[in-house]
Amino acid sequence: MAKALTTTDFHFEGQKSVYHGKVRDVYNIDDDLMVMVATDRISAFDVILPKGIPYKGQVLNQIAAKFLDATSDICPNWKLATPDPMVTVGLKCEGFRVEMIIRGILTGSAWRDYKNGVREICGVRLPDGMRENERFPEPIITPTTKADEGHDLNISREEIIAQGIVSEEDYTVMEDYTRKLFARGQEIAAKQGLILVDTKYEFGKRDGKVYLIDEIHTPDSSRYFYADGYEEKFAKGEPQRQLSKEFVRQWLIEHDFMNEPGQKMPEITDEYAQSVSDRYIELYEHIIGERFEKAADTDNLAQRIEQNVSAYLKARK
Repeated sequence: MAKALTTTDFHFEGQKSVYHGKVRDVYNIDDDLMVMVATDRISAFDVILPKGIPYKGQVLNQIAAKFLDATSDICPNWKLATPDPMVTVGLKCEGFRVEMIIRGILTGSAWRDYKNGVREICGVRLPDGMRENERFPEPIITPTTKADEGHDLNISREEIIAQGIVSEEDYTVMEDYTRKLFARGQEIAAKQGLILVDTKYEFGKRDGKVYLIDEIHTPDSSRYFYADGYEEKFAKGEPQRQLSKEFVRQWLIEHDFMNEPGQKMPEITDEYAQSVSDRYIELYEHIIGERFEKAADTDNLAQRIEQNVSAYLKARK
C-alpha cells in the first residue's frame, strides 16, 4: 500500500506559526501567506481515525483547487498556487468563526433531526411531511459555529449577528456568495451526472474584503448524489447512490462507533484504508470528470512537499 502523510513538521522560511487541524496543517508565512497542507488524515464524527488514507490529501487538494479557480468570478478566494499536489498556498485571511452550510436536499444529519420531530434548523422553518432525500423548495442555509475541538454547533443568522460573531454587513455578503457558489457547484455537478446535495463554505476577511477560504466542493465538505436514478429511488424510498465521505461514517456506525461515551474505534486495516483510498480516487474522477494521476515520490512525501513549497516561496521573493 502507498504511504500516507499523517503528520507534518515543516520549517519554511518566514514561518510564524502552524495550526494542526483535523485533516489540514496550516503554516503561517510572515503573517501574509498560508501554506495549507492537505494531509492523508481522515476524520468522522469529529474524531481523527487512527490510520491515514493514501492519496486522500492529493484528491481533496486538487478538487478544491479546481473549484476555487472555477468560481473565482463569483467571489475573491484565498488561493495563489498549488506548488505540490497536496498543498495550496494562498493569502492569509482572518477567518470568520462560522461555517456556511447550504442544503438543497433533506438528508444526513438534517434528516436525522427532522425524523425526530425537529422542524426548525438554524432559525429556518421546515415544512411538515417531507421525506428523506426530498429537495427543499429552495436551498436553505444552516450555519454552524466553528469549533477548534469537538462538535460544531448549529446557530441562526440572527444569533450570529446578535452575538457579534459576524457583522450584519459581512454576513449578508457571505450569504450571497454561499447561494451563488452553491448554484455554480450544482451546475458543474450536473454536467458530470451528479447532484450537489449540500456543502459548506468558510470565509475570511483581508483588507476589508470578504474572501472564500479553505476547501470547496470536495467529498469531505460536500455530499453528491448520482443524478441517474435519483427520482426513481426517491419515489421508492430507497437509499440514494452518493459520492461523499458518508460511506466512512456508515462503516463506523455499522461498527458501533459514533464517538459517543464508551464506544471504541474499530480497527482500520490496511485493506480497509486501501478501499477508502480507491473510493476517494473514484470520487475525484466522477466529480472532476478527469482521470486521477497519482503523484510520484510517495515514499518521501514530506521531503517532496518541503522542496516544492520552499522553491515556490523563494521564487515569490
